[in-house]
Amino acid sequence: MAATELARQVGEGCRTVPLSGHVGFDSLPDQLVNKSVNHGFCFNILCVGETGLGKSTLMDTLFNTKFEGDPASHSQPGVQLKSSSYDLQESNVHLKLTIVSTVGFGDQINKEDSYKPIVEFIDTQFESYLQEELKIRRVLHNYHDSRVHACLYFIAPTGHSLKSLDLVTMKKLDSKFGGVLQAHLPFAIIGSTEEIKIGNKMMRARQYPWGIVQVENETHCDFVKLREMLIRVNMEDLREQTHTRHYELYRRCKLEEMGFKDTDPDSKPFRYGLPDQGHPWKEGANWVDLCALVPLFQLHEKFDRLKKLHQDEKKKLEDKKKTLDDEVNAFKQRKTAAELLQSQTQQAGGSQTLKREKERKKRPFVMNSCDWTAALNIYIYLHDPRERTSTVELNTFLMLSIFNKNLTLPK
Repeated sequence: MAATELARQVGEGCRTVPLSGHVGFDSLPDQLVNKSVNHGFCFNILCVGETGLGKSTLMDTLFNTKFEGDPASHSQPGVQLKSSSYDLQESNVHLKLTIVSTVGFGDQINKEDSYKPIVEFIDTQFESYLQEELKIRRVLHNYHDSRVHACLYFIAPTGHSLKSLDLVTMKKLDSKFGGVLQAHLPFAIIGSTEEIKIGNKMMRARQYPWGIVQVENETHCDFVKLREMLIRVNMEDLREQTHTRHYELYRRCKLEEMGFKDTDPDSKPFRYGLPDQGHPWKEGANWVDLCALVPLFQLHEKFDRLKKLHQDEKKKLEDKKKTLDDEVNAFKQRKTAAELLQSQTQQAGGSQTLKREKERKKRPFVMNSCDWTAALNIYIYLHDPRERTSTVELNTFLMLSIFNKNLTLPK
């Protein structure tokens, strides 16, 4: 039997009986208050607006203090969310306040995707809380809840209609937060931490050439209404709405994406049983609490980590392969250039050799006196001196034999 159905049946059959004396459980509210005070509270505010609209000044005015922070410039390449946490104390109540500001919002030429970092930041905080909630050993009592409880959207006081950026961003953020005091929206706010003497009192105000605007004067601005709505009346309601409504919606969607549902196709309570070979969940199996399915969530988380690690390793290998391919291409280019240079050098050397050979052949053959004497001695040695011819005949023969090797010596 489901726990919710059992509670409903018990509630229907419950009887009201009177007490005959004091028991003591009327002190439960006091116990809850003491426990909450000892534990402390946290509140997270998201301030969305263009640079220079006074977001930091309003936060200083709301909490009557001076938060440290560097002024933002208009030269940011994109929208960045910056979180700053502070520990505040009023009487004996401790508050851990986190202020998230949108640095660079509305400073880009193309503002089409300016809302995306804001929505992603909100979902990231929900996801972090969900992962902590699904752990086997949870420490939610000490976990710093970073989920955004309230969002203040700042509109430029130009007196004209809303910008397209304002309309798109507020439409995307509408499902993340619940509005309050709709009849008083939008608020016309003046923020200031400077005190000016008005009459006999020092009051927070702004001095202008045409007069003085008092921050806490309801006829001058809506600062008091905003403070009452945000801090003094609805702070705990905003915290509770964030957890019970917006976070639960995110949690339900995430669990459904992972394959978990509350009801079967017949709109009956869905039974989470043990796995079977024929069906993902065994029909009619024992009831299993969601905590028993935590290992499945851990498997999903481990799979996501491994998948991301695989993608990172794959990217590293692709980068290394690209580097090696570039080096191979560079080596091939150097090799081709070297071969071309060598071929040109060989062609130039061959042409020079051929040219020298041609020039040598063109030169006339000249024999000096030593050459003639050697040739004459060879002839005398080979032939009988008694049969040798005259010197004139010998000279003529030697000249002709140089240009025609087929001639034979005369007898």
